[in-house]
Amino acid sequence: MNECLTFAVPKGRILDEALPVMARAGVVPEDDFHDKANRSLTFATTRDDMKLIRVRAFDVATFVAHGAAQMGIVGSDVIEEFDYADLYAPVDLDIGHCHLSVAEPNDGAARVDGASHLRVATKYPNLTRRHFERQGIQAECVKLNGAMEIAPALGLAGRIVDLVSTGTTLRENGLVETGRILDISARLIVNRKALKTDPRVAALVEAFRADAAEREAA
Repeated sequence: MNECLTFAVPKGRILDEALPVMARAGVVPEDDFHDKANRSLTFATTRDDMKLIRVRAFDVATFVAHGAAQMGIVGSDVIEEFDYADLYAPVDLDIGHCHLSVAEPNDGAARVDGASHLRVATKYPNLTRRHFERQGIQAECVKLNGAMEIAPALGLAGRIVDLVSTGTTLRENGLVETGRILDISARLIVNRKALKTDPRVAALVEAFRADAAEREAA
């Protein structure tokens, strides 16, 4: 089979943890991938039949769902936000742990109790709306791709929904968690058609699955 496989990885927090897992499964980027000054988006690997693309996390899911990449690694927050029908997440890699939470100013923002409508700044409008709908609350989502923590101070929204790891950034911006929406870890994702038609994809899924099982048993 001559067609080159494309494996998508996310920029940012997950990547450093993902690289050793990828290596054990046989996905190893060439040395130029590790050059911090390299702004390329496409990289060779030690396999002649595979290349890597390094893109934003949300774009990893889009590339894989539409078949432009056959496989990738992304946080479960992205999978839950988009819920692509052609996206399959067969392996929890047990890395990239954090959670998605509601946060608001700790100096007395209005409580959710009794509210029927809230304005929320977030990168996750679908997850946010579903979370508040379960409480009978309509969430007006203001879509931001970063700097969520300053939205309440500037009057853009009374609350934010964002990823939380240590909580330090929230505290430094005068915010406190008031609700936990989703626990998150990184997942191997696969295009469903590629899994069915390309035996190399199925073999890589098994390699990642075996590594995850070995780490869990250790």
